[in-house]
Amino acid sequence: MFGLERIDTEPQAFRAEPVTQDEATAMFRASLNLFGKWELTDEQAATLLDMSVRTFRRWKAEGAGRISRDGCARLSNLMGIHKALRIIFTEPQRGYAWIRTGNSAFAGASALDVMLGGELTDLIRVRRYLDAERGGW
Repeated sequence: MFGLERIDTEPQAFRAEPVTQDEATAMFRASLNLFGKWELTDEQAATLLDMSVRTFRRWKAEGAGRISRDGCARLSNLMGIHKALRIIFTEPQRGYAWIRTGNSAFAGASALDVMLGGELTDLIRVRRYLDAERGGW
């Protein structure tokens, strides 16, 4: 009538592009640096990545092998946790220390304690909490 065009109000499905092996390898290398900042043992790092300590140590020394979809999801969530902490805390050291600090949101456990449950959902739980705290989704 007045020259207005119809606007599609139906939400579009969000479809992330799959992570390539090169991207996954880069995330693995970044996670090694992050694990150093968080002062994790190889055993803890292997738990977060859901791999044997032997495999983790080999990948750390020689470079990552083929990273599965689950591995990509774990790495992506770890990077998201790191990003959220960098946004929330202006001093990086405070963000690195926060990982080990007890939190009422986790019934007094630390985020690291939660993540060391070993399930992908444990990483997601911490990431969602941080995303909500920083005002993201």
